[in-house]
Amino acid sequence: MLAVRLVDPSATDPRLAVSVTDGPEPLVPVGWTTVRMRAATINASDFAMMRGHGADPTRLPTVLGSDGAGIDADGNEVIVYPVVTDPTRTVGDPILDPGLRMLSQGIDGTFAETVHVPVANLVPKPAALSWESAASLGTAWLTAYRALFTRAQIRPGETVLVHGAGGGVATATIVLARAAGARVWVSSRSAARGARAVAQLGAEAAFEPGAPLPAPVDAVVDCVGGDSVGHALTSLRAGGRVVSVGVAGGHPTAYLDLTQIFTRSLSVLGTAMGSAAELRLLANLCATADLEIPIDSVWPLKRAHAAFDHVRTGDAFGKVVLRCD
Repeated sequence: MLAVRLVDPSATDPRLAVSVTDGPEPLVPVGWTTVRMRAATINASDFAMMRGHGADPTRLPTVLGSDGAGIDADGNEVIVYPVVTDPTRTVGDPILDPGLRMLSQGIDGTFAETVHVPVANLVPKPAALSWESAASLGTAWLTAYRALFTRAQIRPGETVLVHGAGGGVATATIVLARAAGARVWVSSRSAARGARAVAQLGAEAAFEPGAPLPAPVDAVVDCVGGDSVGHALTSLRAGGRVVSVGVAGGHPTAYLDLTQIFTRSLSVLGTAMGSAAELRLLANLCATADLEIPIDSVWPLKRAHAAFDHVRTGDAFGKVVLRCD
């Protein structure tokens, strides 16, 4: 079985942490099933794993990758839900399970010809979605879906500001918000990425980080962290919502003016990932609304190192796909 395996995490050169090699196919645990992968996509979390963040040193080598799609043991086309939770936990939001793990975190992931996952982690792939599009949904797009519809509860006609245009979650947020009938503004440190968000994704306008806006917005999806969260609060109308989905800017702390929050009835929310049920809803939305999921490039699995190098240049706009068949 050809796979991209995390062998020895490296903080200095993550590319050296992985090998693309053939190896034996592992046994299928009870209650799990086999998926013959067709496509998988690269996320920022994969590079974090290469650097050692989230990697279990007692379970190396581990196959990398969390997102993907393929064909299950019964011949069904499926999307792999990347979160493994406690199967005995039957109440409450599964994404809040304190023991949850992502594929590749001590569990072999999707950068392989074959992956084993719990039966509950199989989500039907709509026929209208390509393998590349279906493989793109599990992490960034699922996070964006939950941020917009479960947490912010976006409604048609509202205005959404997306901080961090160009990143995977931000890209998905822009496309999904537009599909929901919202008006979308973006901010980005890169003028080129902001311009792309307008020209290619349907955002109405792009602004520099921290710049004053023409009018208050109903919701902010913040992918950056740090000072951008404070800017999000000042950008909201009374009763508005800000949803934090990451700290791509590298600053996990933020100063918040509490008087703004309580006097203007603002909501400060957080989210990460989503449930298998939300992934099914997302996939169906993408298919029925004929949404275009931006794909930057497609690489054969055996050229994973070259694909990683391409992502690290920072020039990728859209998902970078590994074909596994």
